[in-house]
Amino acid sequence: MVKPARVVKLVIQIPCLDEREHLPGTFADLPRHIDGIDTIEVLVIDDGSRDGTADVAREIGVHHIVRFPRRRGLAAAHMAGLDAALRLGADIVVNTDADNQYPGREIPKLVAPILAGEADIVVGDRKPDRLAHFSPLKRLLQRWGSRVVRRASGTEVADSTSGFRAMNRRAAYHLFVHNRFTYTLETIIQAGEAGLVVANVPIETNPNTRPSRLFRSVGEYLRRSIPVILRAYNMYWPVQTFGFLALLLGLVGTFLGLRFLYFYVQDPDYSGHVQSLLVGVGAIVLAFVVGLLALVGDLLATNRRLTEEVLARVRRLDATIAGHLRPTTTTTVEGVETTGAAPWTTDHAGGEPTP
Repeated sequence: MVKPARVVKLVIQIPCLDEREHLPGTFADLPRHIDGIDTIEVLVIDDGSRDGTADVAREIGVHHIVRFPRRRGLAAAHMAGLDAALRLGADIVVNTDADNQYPGREIPKLVAPILAGEADIVVGDRKPDRLAHFSPLKRLLQRWGSRVVRRASGTEVADSTSGFRAMNRRAAYHLFVHNRFTYTLETIIQAGEAGLVVANVPIETNPNTRPSRLFRSVGEYLRRSIPVILRAYNMYWPVQTFGFLALLLGLVGTFLGLRFLYFYVQDPDYSGHVQSLLVGVGAIVLAFVVGLLALVGDLLATNRRLTEEVLARVRRLDATIAGHLRPTTTTTVEGVETTGAAPWTTDHAGGEPTP
C-alpha cells in the first residue's frame, strides 16, 4: 500500500496595529503558489486596532484572524500567531509586516532552506547598511546589535532585528518570548540555546511607507532592546554573567588585601592603609555572594529549560489534538476566527494555484 504524499501547509502570519490602509496591499502581494508548498493560508493578528483592521481583513479574504480586545504589544501578537498557526496545522510559519516592508515575492526564497531541510529558522537579511531610510547612527547600531546577538546566541544571524522570517514546526514549538517589546532578539538567542539551525537569506525591501510604531526614536529602541538582550542572556547563561562579576570582585578584593599586607609588612606601626583592607574584605564578601547568585541562577536556568521543554511538548499535543478536531478547513479553532475563505492550494497536475 502506497502512503499518500504528505501535504505541506504554510501559514503566513501578519501582526497588525491600525493597518487598515496598508493591509490590502500587503495581502495582495503575497504569493498564491510556492514550489514545495501544497496549501497557503494567511493569519492576521489584530493587536487591539481601533481603525477596523479586522473588518478589512475579512473583506479582502484573509483566512484566519486572531483579535486582541486591547493592545498587548508586538511580542504578544507574534506568539499568539505562532500558537494559532500550530493549531491550524502549519508545517511552516512565515512572519511578515503589515506595512508591506517585505515583498511577498521574497517568501519563496525565505522558505526554501526549510523545505530543503537545511534550516529550522530563516531570517531575511535586509542588508541594513544599504537601507536608504536608515540614518548612519541606526546602521551602526544595527551592526553592533547583530554582533551582540551573534555572540549571545552562538548563531550566524546577519540581521537580528529583521521581522521577516520563516520557521518550521520544531522551531515554533520551542520559541517563547518573555518580554513585551519585541520577539526578534530574544527568539534568536533562544534558538541558539535550543540547538536550532538559523540561516540567513538576502532579501530586497520595499520603500518605507511610515515610521516604525514599535519605537519613536533610536534612544527609545536602545533603552528597551538592551535590557531584552541582557535578560535573555542572563536567563540561559547566568554562570557566565554572575561568575565574571564574582571573579572581578574577587580580584579587586585580593589586590587590595595584598596591598594592605605589603605596606603592613613594610611598617607595622603605620595604619594608614586600613581602608584598603576594609574595601578588600567587602569586595571578597560581595564576590562570595555573587558567586552564590551564579549558582542559584544556574539552577533556575536548568529548571527553565525543563519547563520550556514541557511547554514545547504541551504545544505539540495541543496542535495534534486541534488537528484531530479540525476535519475541515472551515472548522473553528479556539481563539481563532476562520473567515471561510478558501485556502490557496496547488493543483499538482498543472502546477497552478487553486483558489
